[in-house]
Amino acid sequence: MAFSVIYSPVFLEHRPENYHPENPGRLLRAIKALQRLGLWKPIEPSPVPEEELLTVHTEDYVELVRERSIKFSYLDPDTYVSPGTWEASLLAFGASRTAVEMALKRKGLYLALVRPPGHHAGRSGRAFNAPTLGFCIFNNAAYAAKVAEELTGKVLVIDFDAHHGNGTQEVLWNDNKVVHVDLHERDIYPWSGYEYEVGGNGAEGTKINLPMPHYARDDDYIYAWNEIVLPILAQFKPKLVVISAGFDGFLGENLTTLRLSELFFAYAGSTLSRYPLAVVFEGGYSVGLDKGLPAFIRGYLSGEIREVPVSPSYEALRTVARVKEIHSEWWEF
Repeated sequence: MAFSVIYSPVFLEHRPENYHPENPGRLLRAIKALQRLGLWKPIEPSPVPEEELLTVHTEDYVELVRERSIKFSYLDPDTYVSPGTWEASLLAFGASRTAVEMALKRKGLYLALVRPPGHHAGRSGRAFNAPTLGFCIFNNAAYAAKVAEELTGKVLVIDFDAHHGNGTQEVLWNDNKVVHVDLHERDIYPWSGYEYEVGGNGAEGTKINLPMPHYARDDDYIYAWNEIVLPILAQFKPKLVVISAGFDGFLGENLTTLRLSELFFAYAGSTLSRYPLAVVFEGGYSVGLDKGLPAFIRGYLSGEIREVPVSPSYEALRTVARVKEIHSEWWEF
């Protein structure tokens, strides 16, 4: 099974002046995890032309980021820009495009190991009434989805970051060629991604949200994955899957209450092994990078789908039942 990492040291140049959870050390930690697997042979991406940012974002927002990143400043209380942000952002889009193009040429997992992250960034910045950009600048995964749609006619995006990909959902809201499935913790930042959010006019049923309960474990996530994600994959039959890959739901990460382990990430990876994957890095700040990221990759590369007996919580059963009830108009479960 093919595997490549698309990475540039320029991604380290988007950096805070003082402590911030979204910092260059995240990538160094991910690199160490890949080195331990013997999978560290990075491919250097090329930056996209600046006009490619307008595929996803408005001109006003792009200009705001360009102007503000001349020096270190904050776009909002969560989200900074620095003199290295602009170049890193153009390269991150380039890496995301490369991951899609490589996945379509040869089946495998192609990891765009990028910063700054992107899935909270909407067309004009903040999306769906979110209070901030949540560390994100430009939406790499939404761009990857647009590239894949242009090349194949349709695409499926799966976001398993602990937080809802509100920016991705907003960018793709009215696009009926892109199915976006998002598993995340309920009732936390950015306070969106509920079951009734199903897509805009003409795109109803293409946006599937699974807001999982607080303290959800592997059993809950694997159950939701089996009941919702895999049936949609089988019916939609994408030529490529874009993964918005966040590992901040791992037990021991401190931004959410989720309690996932290697079991879920390895299982998710293994069940996706029949599809080419363009994987775009999102969240994950500590142990999720040490353990969750390599588990997902190992699961995919092994291709061994093992049945995992699960005992989901009552709250997880209710969430899945609600999603089935709402989406039964468009999907068979």
